[in-house]
Amino acid sequence: MSYFGTIYAEDIPHRAKAVYMYLKDRANQSGTCWPGINTIAKDLHLSRSTVKRALGDLTRHGFIKKEPCYRENGSNSSNLYSVQKIKP
Repeated sequence: MSYFGTIYAEDIPHRAKAVYMYLKDRANQSGTCWPGINTIAKDLHLSRSTVKRALGDLTRHGFIKKEPCYRENGSNSSNLYSVQKIKP
């Protein structure tokens, strides 16, 4: 079975599956990436709200870990996402 075979079988919305594959595709060798919500939404042709719901789904089901990042002035920056390995 393919790498994504496990997530295909999970009972999570298709939006979460699409966002997971997007994050996995953009992650570095350590499994981290930091695309902005607007970037994800634009690239996947989804709304910002849909992307936010998908990220919540993935976090609740343990597929990603989300860590907020901040600029030097204390304002929000893109989150750091750690893509967790899927257990077969």
